[in-house]
Amino acid sequence: MGKVRVYELAKDLGMNSKKLITVLRELNVDVKNHMSTMDEDVAKRILDMLTKGEKKPLDVQTDAADKSTEAVLEEAPVKKKVPVNKQVNKKNVKEGRKARKTAKLNQEKQITPEEVLLLEGRVTVGELAGRINKPVSDILQKLLELGIISNINQQLTEDQLEILAEMYKINIKIKADPDEEELLNIIEEDEHDNKVLKARPPVVTVLGHVDHGKTSLLDAIKETNVLATEAGGITQHIGAYTAEINQKKVVFLDTPGHEAFTAMRARGAQVTDIAVLVVAADDGVMPQTIEAINHAKAAGVPIIVAINKIDRPNANPERVKKQLADVGLIPEEWGGDTIFVNVSALKKEGLDELLEMILLVAEMAELKANYSRHAKGTVIEAKLDKGRGPVATVLVQDGVIEVGDPIICGNIYGKVRAMIDDKGKRIKKAYPATPVEVLGLAEVPQAGDSFLVVKDEKLARQIAAKRGEKLREATLRKVQRVSLEDFFSRIEDQEIDLNLIIKADVQGSAEALQESLLKIENEQVKIKIIHKGVGAITESDVMLASASNAIIVGFNIRPEANARKLAEKEQVDIRLYRVIYEAIEDVKAAINGLLEPEYEERILGQAEIRQIFKVSRIGTVAGSYVLDGKISRNATMRVIRDGTVIHEGKIESLKRFKDDVKEVNTGFECGIVLENFNDLKEKDILEAFEMMKVTAT
Repeated sequence: MGKVRVYELAKDLGMNSKKLITVLRELNVDVKNHMSTMDEDVAKRILDMLTKGEKKPLDVQTDAADKSTEAVLEEAPVKKKVPVNKQVNKKNVKEGRKARKTAKLNQEKQITPEEVLLLEGRVTVGELAGRINKPVSDILQKLLELGIISNINQQLTEDQLEILAEMYKINIKIKADPDEEELLNIIEEDEHDNKVLKARPPVVTVLGHVDHGKTSLLDAIKETNVLATEAGGITQHIGAYTAEINQKKVVFLDTPGHEAFTAMRARGAQVTDIAVLVVAADDGVMPQTIEAINHAKAAGVPIIVAINKIDRPNANPERVKKQLADVGLIPEEWGGDTIFVNVSALKKEGLDELLEMILLVAEMAELKANYSRHAKGTVIEAKLDKGRGPVATVLVQDGVIEVGDPIICGNIYGKVRAMIDDKGKRIKKAYPATPVEVLGLAEVPQAGDSFLVVKDEKLARQIAAKRGEKLREATLRKVQRVSLEDFFSRIEDQEIDLNLIIKADVQGSAEALQESLLKIENEQVKIKIIHKGVGAITESDVMLASASNAIIVGFNIRPEANARKLAEKEQVDIRLYRVIYEAIEDVKAAINGLLEPEYEERILGQAEIRQIFKVSRIGTVAGSYVLDGKISRNATMRVIRDGTVIHEGKIESLKRFKDDVKEVNTGFECGIVLENFNDLKEKDILEAFEMMKVTAT
């Protein structure tokens, strides 16, 4: 059986090869380009289908490539005009007259220019049927002939519309529906002429270790500096509030901590201008302090250090300065560029100086906003209120929002029905750097969603619809995060920063790993260690990796259960090692495009040791409860104590009561004995896993 190339069939059909490739793919014919081949009988069936069995003369086929598809498909073999025999009967004369009349009408019809049908944006089968006055079933049948199974609400592609137009002998013009970027450009063009930039208040987030007085400091500022409420009014908690010093405003975001700070940044929201890092003078730098610093640095936000609790007898601010200098925050008086302020939230000391320093940093940053355009900004919090419906706390970052404005929050459309400020007062307008509650949205948006006010409701609906489509696509196709496997291909695309987060069992290991990784040299790649810490990999680590598109490198530790689930959801690459050399080699290989993982670890389940039994001739039996997944007799077992791996090995026996079993599922108790390892304690976590060979795709 012979073979036919795509370009040869395209020539026979009078179509360009690109369009034919699209049709062939719709018909499930496996072709890649114009040089791809297909069986001769397949080519004949395609030819018959698209020409309805009308074989073109050889000269028509040869010249078809120089003609439009429409012209070729409309051509038909022309029959010669046969002169009417004068010796025919009356019936033949009548039929001859009728034929000539029909021919004349057809000729006139060909001369008359056809109307062009304009199709805009999303066109479904039902809409097309209505526009061309054809039954829906007829269009569905024609699509079926092309191998396309469809329904009345199915959106037709541009190629499908062109093929149907050829089938129905109609001229169409397809006007693409503008995408989200084009719609936003239209809005920005409208706003461009209205540009009145003025200084705006700074937006501040307070970060720090859990017991170092973040909340106390915020409360102290609120009590002494929050703008006065009306008589009898109650300050409204809306996740943000405005303070005032020297007749200038400062906006504080009342977030739970750096996890929320980073979660918003992971969604693309950059709302903070300044981060205030609270460190207790009597306690010093703690692990969460380091995390907060790295989160703020990753966001590119200037840091002001507030050394709190200076009223304590054992307070030592100088020690705190030295500890922070060791991690890169060098005080101004030591020749650095970080502002340090001594405060006491309890005695309300140093608050004015702290606010003045915030205003100073804001002044240096020259924060400005447009006071004449429609507002845009970020959703800080959102909830469903029983009495008021969906309520969103938004931070206006640019422009002005008014009651009655059409608004888009993410992919949700609405109209501002009412606005309430941080003092619980209803307002009609909100200006840049103003936190405000907005009522009137159709649904509850997510924290971190961007919002946009537009003057045209139709435009607002279009943008919301486009974002909804993007969201649905994102659900089906997750955002591609960086991983060691694909890093080399990204280098070729000029993506040359490799962000790493290091977590290890002890500080010495973390330092050694960092030093070794930073010594890896490559002209195109710059390795950045955006966070380094001790202990198990936490949800906070995963969120930072997600926001910074980083890879987590763990040495002799394990991720927490929730962190592992979050990493799967956010598609964050976690690499775990027990030998530093292996970690270095993997990173080197990734940079040089040599990494080819052969095995992949699959976690089967986790069990917690609830009771220890010492049995002669057997050893230590771990009375355990399966927390997650299952424990399999043939699995490799890992012993984790306080987030650190202390042993890996095989299971010697797995029992339910007195019976040997192959596996134990979630929620059941079991007895586990490990090969050659008896140093087990209550509360240890036993993690069952297996190594799966990764097959090449």
